[in-house]
Amino acid sequence: MSTSADQPVTTAAPVDAAPAVVTPRASSRVRASELVGRSWLNTGGTALDLESLRGKIVILDFWSFCCVNCLHVLDELRPLEAEFHDVLVTVGVHSPKFDHEADPDALAAAVERYDVQHPVLDDPTLTTWQAYSARAWPTLVVVDPEGYIAAHLSGEGHVAGLTSLVNELVAEHEAKGTLHRGNGPYVPPEPVSRDLKFPGKAIALGARGSQPGTFLVADTGHHRLVELGEDLTTVLRTIGGGSKGITDGGPQTALFNEPQGLTLLPEDVAAAVGYDVVVADTVNHRLRGVHLADGTVTTLAGNGVQRLIDPERARGSADAGSGEGEASVSLEPFGTDPLQTSLSSPWDVLWSTAEDTLIVAMAGTHQIFSFDPRTAELAVYAGTGLEGLEDGAPDVAWFAQTSGLAESADGTLWLADSESSALRSITPGGAPATGSEARGRQVDSAVGTGLFDFGFRDGAAEQARFQHPLGVAALPDGSVLVADTYNGAIRRYAPAGVAADGRATEAEVSTLARGLKEPSDILVEPDAEGNPASIVVVETNAHQLVRLSVPEEYLQVDEGALQTQRPRTAIAAGEVELAVAFKAPTGQKLDDRWGDPTQLKISSSPENLLLGGDGTSTGLHRTLRINPEVAEGVLHITARAASCDGEKGQPIPDHAACHLYQQDWGIPVTVHPGTGGAETESDSATAAAAGTAAGGPAPETRLDLDLRGIH
Repeated sequence: MSTSADQPVTTAAPVDAAPAVVTPRASSRVRASELVGRSWLNTGGTALDLESLRGKIVILDFWSFCCVNCLHVLDELRPLEAEFHDVLVTVGVHSPKFDHEADPDALAAAVERYDVQHPVLDDPTLTTWQAYSARAWPTLVVVDPEGYIAAHLSGEGHVAGLTSLVNELVAEHEAKGTLHRGNGPYVPPEPVSRDLKFPGKAIALGARGSQPGTFLVADTGHHRLVELGEDLTTVLRTIGGGSKGITDGGPQTALFNEPQGLTLLPEDVAAAVGYDVVVADTVNHRLRGVHLADGTVTTLAGNGVQRLIDPERARGSADAGSGEGEASVSLEPFGTDPLQTSLSSPWDVLWSTAEDTLIVAMAGTHQIFSFDPRTAELAVYAGTGLEGLEDGAPDVAWFAQTSGLAESADGTLWLADSESSALRSITPGGAPATGSEARGRQVDSAVGTGLFDFGFRDGAAEQARFQHPLGVAALPDGSVLVADTYNGAIRRYAPAGVAADGRATEAEVSTLARGLKEPSDILVEPDAEGNPASIVVVETNAHQLVRLSVPEEYLQVDEGALQTQRPRTAIAAGEVELAVAFKAPTGQKLDDRWGDPTQLKISSSPENLLLGGDGTSTGLHRTLRINPEVAEGVLHITARAASCDGEKGQPIPDHAACHLYQQDWGIPVTVHPGTGGAETESDSATAAAAGTAAGGPAPETRLDLDLRGIH
């Protein structure tokens, strides 16, 4: 249990009162824990320790390669690492969420794929994660040149604050003589030459390619598009210069940055807008258009600034939901120039015949967008921007890093929701619509139960499990193929129906193929009668496309249902105080122009774990009431804070840049009855005795989290 010396001090504003005042932790110095793991990458075989890093400012980046927010942080840190290259060392502490991420070969591939240019510690058992009390991906811990913790940050969007903090630490420790300038320990790996490098998605071009039967591939690791022949290996042409960048123009001039999803527009739409293919240019946070006749690339939407969910929309969600305490989002068109609108890691794109528009899997904000190429109109199609698995109307549903899209013949939109290891669907509400009329759509989950549930299990859909799927494809019979990426398999979901003999059949999952290396997309090749004859799989970690026949019978696999293994926090039944620390970076201040700019949204699984304190409201402090009848569960906590550029004591200037900080935590807990509530000395002794008797620490009556805690 935390002591008062290291707890963040937070106050929640009552209704109509002044906004919350959030102060950092007390200034007691905490020595950084040693870095312990299985092995090191990007160090030339040298094992690092804190002593070898003494004299440098160290940023420990706790990440997992499945997590799009962690990938955002990798890119946020690049300019910081370049600016402070002689005084700053970033150490990636890879702390896996999924079983597959604990595979050292998979981690090495991810470090190459995402061009990680700093040392990485492989921490498969979460030893260093636990030593630094990390509770969420991503978490950043700043260690000063003397080996003491200077800051503990959760989530993304911290680069401005980190820049000011590093400058302060440089000045302080240069004056003390404890800063050592010079090269860091990063050793780059030897480059490898390949035709394709970590391809992400592909489409069949049909008669619109440079010759019949070709495929257009997002050659993600080479930052370009490649047209392959029908044999899946012959390179016919490339589009994109092959290096990171954002440039429009001809096929050798244009630049992309880790493109992923592709979709072919209907010919009449393509003729009207002047391009044939839409590309999800993921790390550029843009949509791009490609004219196939000459390979010209144009930018369609996105200003290159990562979207972190609009502060105004976020602020309103506490009160404007469609149900009591339920966050919702506006489905009205943005009404802004799409080239001046921020997007966030668009991962896949699909032309929807049913909706007569483009659908975008906006993985970075856990939402689905729509974009009409003819009117250039952008809108949220579904999803509040909160990460999780919640079904219902499109303006209250939650998604979790949707990465694959497909449409069935009846117009149902199918989605690979990667972080919840789920297959989701959106049923259109009738005629294409936006705004309030769009609430007729319905979001459902066919397979999957939550952010931390996964596995490899076939059978009845309600108990089937995937592991971080990235792709989907609809079959003519109404079933859906799933690229079950981290299981290395292609799976099939068959909805409930009626068999040929009239028997009712339940929804079920089976396996078509396994033993693949991170399959990320699937294309169906029909025979003359329109039945699936074969499939083409984008096998990302094998750097290839592979053609597989469709078997007459599918496999049944059961390797179990799993959960993300994170340490459980022992908490007391009754009242538990929750406090989230946030301090705006130097040069920023809380944006209190419309009231309290901080917000907590809290729920639990199972739902009856919480008897009180759940829901959405302003402030970063909440009293939770824990049910003594529930032995264990997960607390789901989302904290937000909005700040703008401005000086302390001064009003926020007009047109100041504003920033939204957000983090989601899923905290596994065990409940120990009879020790919560207003604690007396006797209660404290009883709780301590209970903890000792159980062989562990006393259960917590207070949970302290850092959104941005400065030590």
